[in-house]
Amino acid sequence: MAEQVSHPGVVVGINDHNIEIEILSSSMCGSCGIKSVCGMSEMQEKRITVPKPKDQEFIVGQPVKITMNASQGNKAALFAYFIPAFLLVAIIMILSNLSVKEWFAALAGIGVVAVYYGVLYFFRNKLKNEFKYEIR
Repeated sequence: MAEQVSHPGVVVGINDHNIEIEILSSSMCGSCGIKSVCGMSEMQEKRITVPKPKDQEFIVGQPVKITMNASQGNKAALFAYFIPAFLLVAIIMILSNLSVKEWFAALAGIGVVAVYYGVLYFFRNKLKNEFKYEIR
């Protein structure tokens, strides 16, 4: 079985298809292997919308545990942090080697990263299907 990353949470909203869960920050984040890319250690609370399981019933205020595969967390970190950083550095280095002014190289790098995040936003619904949370 794949390694799981989990966070305790509380159900804060329910509709026909989804459950909204508020993740509670905990001291266990300090020992987590992917804490540096997760973002949970910096936040007090975070809300996640999860598809409602058909075989379980939930009520608002119910404590739950949200889990996902650690490999999905690594994939999320790749999309959110590593690819944009690589693009930024690569564009700046390429343009600097072409004798482009530094300010323009930096601005172009930031522009490429902005376009990258725009593309991610455009495909957000498809990306939601890539990351599956389980409620326990």
